[in-house]
Amino acid sequence: MSPMQDEANGTKGAGDAAPLHILEAPACHLGEGPTYDPASDTAWWFDILGKRLFEKPSASPEVRVHDLPLMASQLCTVDDRTQLLATEKGLHVRDVASGRLTPHTALEADESDTRSNDGRVHPSGALWIGTMGRKAEMGRGSIYWFRGGELRRLYASVSIPNAICFSPDGTVGYFADTARGDIHRVPLDPETGLPSGEPAVFVPAGAFGGGPDGAVTDAEGNVWNARWGAGRIEVFSPDGRHLRSLAVPARQPSCPAFIGRHLDQLLVTTAYEGMDDAERAADPHAGRTLIVQAGAKGVAEPRVRLAL
Repeated sequence: MSPMQDEANGTKGAGDAAPLHILEAPACHLGEGPTYDPASDTAWWFDILGKRLFEKPSASPEVRVHDLPLMASQLCTVDDRTQLLATEKGLHVRDVASGRLTPHTALEADESDTRSNDGRVHPSGALWIGTMGRKAEMGRGSIYWFRGGELRRLYASVSIPNAICFSPDGTVGYFADTARGDIHRVPLDPETGLPSGEPAVFVPAGAFGGGPDGAVTDAEGNVWNARWGAGRIEVFSPDGRHLRSLAVPARQPSCPAFIGRHLDQLLVTTAYEGMDDAERAADPHAGRTLIVQAGAKGVAEPRVRLAL
């Protein structure tokens, strides 16, 4: 750990400090979509606006950077050779060995002013993926369900879809519209990942600093939510009780994901989107990717079901 990394530990925002290190990788304009493939012991994440995909095997200190021809925000594992990427132009299949992208399913193909944003795979193999306006226009986005080649719109008139994650048993889903500020909880059919009831407020708007960004659940079903603008990860029990505030050394954390063989490390993406030179100077770790020893254990991200 470098002196810079030592100084980074818990220095930004109120909340618990936890040991962490900052990966030797380029800063992200808009880091997002971290996930982990246990079969290859590899973490993946994006710089959406920078059109880059990052790859970090646990066994190596090296972070590989893959340039992309388009903006992408979510990676799902199909099998050992194939991935599914949510992009500004729909769902694309990616060949792991070559990086070749092949269009698979259109997603708002007739909407040139939207792009993909936050998403996760449900235990049933269904992908929930959000879209939003390229300039975060109010109500321009939606949240979709995809499995086996079928695509359904679940929720419309969403501005900035975020915090998509699921209880370990698949009976509960969570999501947020960052522009509105509250996180919702919805009962799900565990066999399909489709809603089986109406959403209800899980964490109300304004109850905590910053806006609700990406989220992930741990093995106990607790929700770890990145708070954009607040430099913290807030942790909530399945019944909505606040359990913990975890400080991170960047003002705009965007999404956490549990990684590593034991799923006991928390990778956190951050961003410098919207910052001017003075703000970036005051937030020197903005856009960097962090690995936090958070003292919790996650669950492995399921593989997406590309075909029935």
